[in-house]
Amino acid sequence: MFLVLIFLWLACSDMPGVLGRIPPSQRKFSSPAIEAVISTMTSRLKDPSLAHLFENCFPNCLDTTVASYKVDNNVPDTFVITGDIDATWLRDTTNQVLPYLPYAQQDPKLKSMLCGIIIRQSNDVLHDPFANAFNFGDSGAGHPDDQRKPKMTPHVFEGKYELDSLVAVLKLSYGYYNWTRDTSCFALEGTKWLESVKLIISTVSRMQAGTKEDGASPPYLFQRTTQVATDTLGLQGRGVAARRCGLSKCMFRPSDDSTSLPFLIPANAMTAVELEHVAEILEIPGLPFSDPETAKEARSLAGTIRAAIKRYAVLENSVFGKKIYAYEVDGSGGAVFMDDANIPSLLALPYLGYTTKTDPVYQHTREFLLSDLNPFFFSGTAAEGIGGPHEGEFYIWPMSILMRALTSDDDKEILNCLEMLKSTHAGTFFMHESFFMDDASKFTRPWFAWANSLFGELLLYLCNV
Repeated sequence: MFLVLIFLWLACSDMPGVLGRIPPSQRKFSSPAIEAVISTMTSRLKDPSLAHLFENCFPNCLDTTVASYKVDNNVPDTFVITGDIDATWLRDTTNQVLPYLPYAQQDPKLKSMLCGIIIRQSNDVLHDPFANAFNFGDSGAGHPDDQRKPKMTPHVFEGKYELDSLVAVLKLSYGYYNWTRDTSCFALEGTKWLESVKLIISTVSRMQAGTKEDGASPPYLFQRTTQVATDTLGLQGRGVAARRCGLSKCMFRPSDDSTSLPFLIPANAMTAVELEHVAEILEIPGLPFSDPETAKEARSLAGTIRAAIKRYAVLENSVFGKKIYAYEVDGSGGAVFMDDANIPSLLALPYLGYTTKTDPVYQHTREFLLSDLNPFFFSGTAAEGIGGPHEGEFYIWPMSILMRALTSDDDKEILNCLEMLKSTHAGTFFMHESFFMDDASKFTRPWFAWANSLFGELLLYLCNV
């Protein structure tokens, strides 16, 4: 890591004078604490490309996606859109604001804004724990014609059940508490936050059931009229058959594509970690939301999931010849060996806190994922990295390059990732959703706040700021 720091502080490159950050008068939300971080980083980064990328990417969520922030009777409410889609995704919103958490204690307004997200997410979960995206109000925007159980409502933008979206609510709550030690946010609306936590736990538990156990009345069904196979579920909306094994079903991936097998391992790994984290909050004595029994339930469920991952998802790949983590399993011996760029991913397991970078199974998995054996690892003249079915063959997601750097201790590998990120933004100085492996000027979604936040997080991590 020392060599990486030397590179960041001393490197120099040729770069046209392009700045993409919108002017102060047009910014949705401004934080003095975040501006101070930007000033510190851009003054210390001697590579102008990296400095400009950081200046644009790190504040992009605040600049452009905080669509609404207000405080009513001391209760904040914040609505954060994903970027070029005017709706909030639970998972995206959490990841968009994660890099700001370490600075919340320095800025009361930033802290309040983040608390407002927690409150809104809790209310969204209580409205529909199986939905992944929500409207600001009850506009009916999105996909109201989807055939679904529970039924779509005007408040739900998209009703795909993604385990990691649900658990992202716990992740933000714990991150907020971990950095601020503020517990008052969880009681500003009485018991609603605790009720949402209980509903998340019960939903994760309910979705452990096998398909035959669900019988004629499963808790979740989803069908969409579409020409995109990964935008709907088979078996009359049930999805692929599952056998109870301790894991919790996840019908759609963090890319919003349907799963090939019902137990998504990265999402289950994230769930185990965040159940343990929320238990820490619930175990704090003497507070309105203190709940030792729910904490005990969360820890027990996390333990069951961890044991099931070890038993059903650590498998020997017959081609690779080593034991690695499977991406998806069905509880009956079926497994999918691959990775998708979206987080949670197998590549991100140490980042998620599930395992360590040096874990032998993870190291073997990483070797597999960053090779041609992973059907969604692409290597071209512009860069190499992981993509996924969402944008199709030969499109690399910068998110995978960012995560590769965040989970590496190899200076050479990290520097290579930085060089790829510098050379594939197509002159925009923002991260994109994906780009063609041989031509980065062919990219998707020029406004994708999650990837921008993750770029800022990477540089802050490497620079130890």
